[in-house]
Amino acid sequence: MKSKETLSEFYALHGQEYAKTGQFNVYRREDFACSQQLQPVYRRDFYKISMISEGTGIVNYADKSIKIDRPAVTFLNPLIPYSWEPTSVNQSGYFCLFTEEFVSQTLKNESLSQSVLFKAGGDHIFFPDDESLALLKTVYENMMHEIQSDYLHKYDLIRSYVQIIMHEAMKMQPSASFYRHTNASERISTLFLDLLDRQFFIDSPEQIITLKNANEFAEQLNVHTNHLNRALKETTGKTTTTLISDRMIKEAKSLLQFSNWNINEIAYCLGFEHSSNFNVFFKKQTGDSPNQFRKRIVSIS
Repeated sequence: MKSKETLSEFYALHGQEYAKTGQFNVYRREDFACSQQLQPVYRRDFYKISMISEGTGIVNYADKSIKIDRPAVTFLNPLIPYSWEPTSVNQSGYFCLFTEEFVSQTLKNESLSQSVLFKAGGDHIFFPDDESLALLKTVYENMMHEIQSDYLHKYDLIRSYVQIIMHEAMKMQPSASFYRHTNASERISTLFLDLLDRQFFIDSPEQIITLKNANEFAEQLNVHTNHLNRALKETTGKTTTTLISDRMIKEAKSLLQFSNWNINEIAYCLGFEHSSNFNVFFKKQTGDSPNQFRKRIVSIS
């Protein structure tokens, strides 16, 4: 099953040459023909902020869909699985693509740290009025001008434009035109399990999981830890901590069996600062130390 779409795949899907010119790019939507093949709901490894000025379509998420039938602004990040289904031929507006390299602390300052740009949960589609639409058009045109310039600090300037878009969205009323709802607990559980699964499978000793405990997951989903725990208990019968532990053990066993990485490398990938802590965790969950498990599996095979 495809885990994510890369930037190079995005360009290929739309019949465009992969833009390797930097950490940020901006385009007019009419210059990118919509794919003729409806793509499944999956994640991208880049951020995308679109302003849809003309055209209609449906944004499909894992647990809901939103009809776009008027000008809209959409915020999409690597945490969100989604697909776009155009329902009209004419599509115009703008969009920008950028990588984690472009996301500096400037974009994650105190006032913007809770922005939908960096969350898996919450509302990610907004419908601007005419005044906001005119402002956003000017911002995108300015970004298109700057990206072509030789100005030494152009990315800093472009980050300022992205901040304007984010602040403008924070002033808008979020979309309420959801359909195919699940109940609140199911929706939270779906987002959590999606977010948990996103961290795996680990395929490099340098890859490390970023969310390790219930509080970190709850903060990312923009819910209270107790709320998250209640939702998961209701829908899965397990606590947040148990689900995280179960998934980490599954990954640990896979790495011990199928990789030649040492215990320190595996512990590091799974977010343990010291391998001794990983040893204690693994033995508590399985009854074996990591080395005992690996030797036993090797002897069986």
